[in-house]
Amino acid sequence: MTTLLWGVLPYVTFVLLVAGLFWRHRYDRFGWTTRSSQVYESRLLNIASPAFHYGILFVLFGHVVGLFVPESWTAAVGVSEHTYHLFSLYGGTAAGLVAVGGIALLVHRRRTRAPVFRATTANDKVMYLVLVAAIVMGMVAKLTHASGDGYDYRRSIAPWARGLVTLTPDPDLMAGVPVLYQIHALIGMALIALVPYTRLVHMFSAPVQYLFRPYLVYRSRDPGQLGPRPERRGWEKTDV
Repeated sequence: MTTLLWGVLPYVTFVLLVAGLFWRHRYDRFGWTTRSSQVYESRLLNIASPAFHYGILFVLFGHVVGLFVPESWTAAVGVSEHTYHLFSLYGGTAAGLVAVGGIALLVHRRRTRAPVFRATTANDKVMYLVLVAAIVMGMVAKLTHASGDGYDYRRSIAPWARGLVTLTPDPDLMAGVPVLYQIHALIGMALIALVPYTRLVHMFSAPVQYLFRPYLVYRSRDPGQLGPRPERRGWEKTDV
């Protein structure tokens, strides 16, 4: 079971992510969107959407640092384990609360604004449920093991994650991890697998081409440069 959960399932998740992105781009390119409902209501959206996006960006940044920056690197720049723990505890919890608060407002908006609610699909409901579960379980795991310097996941979960990337997985590293962290990891994998099949796919839609496209030059119509307008045809003329 350890090998299945922590040695096989992560790669199944990655295959579902890549295959889903390929399928969505190939067969549902016009559905690759957030399905924005701003046209129905914008006041709450202008508060909830930035709160969620900024919160989730900080959450993702914390996961990248925690999982893929080795402890020796932070120690080399003078960050002690206690300082790192405090930053992870308070910073991560604050980011999670902001993200969950944004989601709560988004859900409230969908429940109380009839046009937005009618545009909500079963797919959206599943996405919200898994997303909230992943964030909340991460905060619960962190706060449950907050005493002292907390649980040192950088000596178990982080090496396991880096081993997955280098194709040298060591499932045994996850065997002794607290159950709450294990549940958080499993829900996280479920969320990653769902990304291509939900509105979360828009995170892969950065408009990179806009950085390299030529400038658009707008000029006023100057008869001296562009010449006179062509004479209108008979049915386009208006009586004066």
